Amino acid sequence: MSLRISSLLPLLATAFVSLLPLVRAHDNGMDMSMDGAMDLAEGQMLPYLHFTRGDIVLFFGWVPSSKSAMVGTCIGVFLLALVERWIAACRGVMEAHWRKRAQIAQADRLNLPTTGEKRPNYHTGRLRESLTLRNAPPFILSHDLSRGVLHAVQAALQFAFMLIVMTFQVSFILSIVIGLGVGETLFGRFASHAAVHV
Repeated sequence: MSLRISSLLPLLATAFVSLLPLVRAHDNGMDMSMDGAMDLAEGQMLPYLHFTRGDIVLFFGWVPSSKSAMVGTCIGVFLLALVERWIAACRGVMEAHWRKRAQIAQADRLNLPTTGEKRPNYHTGRLRESLTLRNAPPFILSHDLSRGVLHAVQAALQFAFMLIVMTFQVSFILSIVIGLGVGETLFGRFASHAAVHV
């Protein structure tokens, strides 16, 4: 039996080698190489840093093709970066405000007398309850809903910046970086001041 299998192996190997030239990729007429630019309806997407015009910025209708359109796009991207830093500063100031309000709400809840008591007995449940919370702020719908909305807007702007950077257009990238730097210079002190004075 093993003699039969060993005599069959060279025959199978010969058949496999003879069929090998027939195995090739199907050509559907598309060039799948990633070496050059990608052709788009409005221009080309260059896979390297460049200053050429004609890149799609976030929307198919936003394709700056003239010098003035490029300047306007750079100003718009710069202003978006300023808005993102302003939202970050507002969020920092509001976090400090919400933290103080949550502390007040928690202290008010601890100072309420229980039913039948004239003053709270701190050796019973309220003090134990406050210590076991490990200083977790209470859920306040208006605070947490506002926090979520601000975070969602900030995340959406950051994703938009990522998509703009992915165009590899150097003037857009510089506009984002300079806008974030100027925005942090203008608004960063508010967030850091609020964090220090909690």
